[in-house]
Amino acid sequence: MARFIKEGISEEASFAADVKVRQTVEGIIDDIRTGGDKAVRKFSVKFDKWDPKSFRLSGAEREEILASLPSQTIEDIQFAQEQVRNFALHQKAALTDIEVETLPGVVLGHKNIPVSSVGCYVPGGRYPMVASAHMSVVTAKAAGVKRVVACTPPINGEIPAATVAAMHLGGADDIYILGGVQAIVSMVMGTESMQSVDFLVGPGNAYVAEAKRQLFGGVGIDLLAGPTEVLIIADDSADAEMVATDLLGQAEHGPTTPAILITTNEDLAHATIDEIKEQLKTLPTADVAGVAWKDCGQIILVDDLEEACQEADRIASEHVQVLTKDNDYFLENMRNYGALFLGPRTNVAYGDKVIGTNHTLPTKMAARYTGGLWVGKFLKTVTYQKVLTDEASVMIGEYCSRLCDLENFMAHKAQADLRVKRYSKN
Repeated sequence: MARFIKEGISEEASFAADVKVRQTVEGIIDDIRTGGDKAVRKFSVKFDKWDPKSFRLSGAEREEILASLPSQTIEDIQFAQEQVRNFALHQKAALTDIEVETLPGVVLGHKNIPVSSVGCYVPGGRYPMVASAHMSVVTAKAAGVKRVVACTPPINGEIPAATVAAMHLGGADDIYILGGVQAIVSMVMGTESMQSVDFLVGPGNAYVAEAKRQLFGGVGIDLLAGPTEVLIIADDSADAEMVATDLLGQAEHGPTTPAILITTNEDLAHATIDEIKEQLKTLPTADVAGVAWKDCGQIILVDDLEEACQEADRIASEHVQVLTKDNDYFLENMRNYGALFLGPRTNVAYGDKVIGTNHTLPTKMAARYTGGLWVGKFLKTVTYQKVLTDEASVMIGEYCSRLCDLENFMAHKAQADLRVKRYSKN
């Protein structure tokens, strides 16, 4: 039976903070809805101390920013984007249009049509999330999206050059140095200087996630992302150094990041706790990772791999790393996860930055019902139908007429009856 060796804080403890976030976002949305660009600028100055002549970068500014970066940085960005693009194109190739004659004279089909315009939010703050540009902009363009708008905040009053380079090289049509809720609302609602988009993607802080939640419906969204999550499943073949390193590798994202170990080996559990203490003494981001581990870290001891799989499915973590003697057991049996990382030679950082799979993934147990961002999110699967013969229209029409009558839809019934009358040979 599973038991906790270390527990994190309860969900109830964070409820009050969620309420405050919700109220703050409501106010910002209302202000921008009525105030447009003027309100956007007010919030940019308030939150980012950023008041440029134009939030949108010109073509010349984009080229100047690229020229300021080392060639190795450009090469690294291009390598990562090629991996993301390549995998996205393979995924797209698996999504085929279909057309089938389901009954004599009745043809049904579907087409995969790219969304017309997409807004990509790339977070900044303490960490310039260059890789998020690959995951959103590159994948949208691989899907065939015609217009991609990308927004990222300034960092300490400066334009984040590497992030802009990634947006530009990824194919963004418009780039804005604009952050937070004001960026999200601008892309969704549009302002005097920004045309609205149809679909919005990208991670962000709690305020960005709440803005996406409140604006959903007027625009499509990829998913509602909470704090980054990592779950490691390990047995006695794993070592504490690697487990601790990989837990802290995600814990540095933020103080509310859940970092969880499920293990069949109690010695590994205690060794991991000791190893984390040691690594936090020298880790440059220990001020964040240490709080996350203290408040949100968990270690769960289980009897066997089957119980480990059950616990992992219950948790439904964003990232699941498997360090066991039988890693494929989890590939074959696990159902609830954002992305799996199988074996010691891979890790979550590979997926976050460069290997080619998308790093925008479900959190807060959403992995129970959805996967993460991928090329298919930018495609609408729409259906069509053709009835080719009089006989087919009459046959379908007779069924339709009776079914409409069953539901008291008389105007619907009339549509069917008209076809039966017009195309019947009797």
